Amino acid sequence: MINGISINYYLLLSAVLFIIGAVGVMARRNSIIIFMCIELMLNAVNLLLVAFSTLHNDASGQVFVFFIMAVAAAEVAVGLAILSMIYRNVKTIDTDILSNLKN
Repeated sequence: MINGISINYYLLLSAVLFIIGAVGVMARRNSIIIFMCIELMLNAVNLLLVAFSTLHNDASGQVFVFFIMAVAAAEVAVGLAILSMIYRNVKTIDTDILSNLKN
């Protein structure tokens, strides 16, 4: 138990967040929404890492979360820069239209 809350609740919340993110990645067409859903999936994993790290009284999981968040922030910055350049040239960020660029 972590502060009176069972680890099962953390597992359930993390699974729900990850499933929402996965469905959003598969169902959406807007690239920005897809990036947000990927971040939601990363945060679901981070929640589990922190919960298990606290449960086992080991700070290594929390340090790992810090590095994951730093890499995710850099990923988003590069991804948004690429999307802004694509929008400047094509005037859309719809993934169906962007898939035609390879032809």
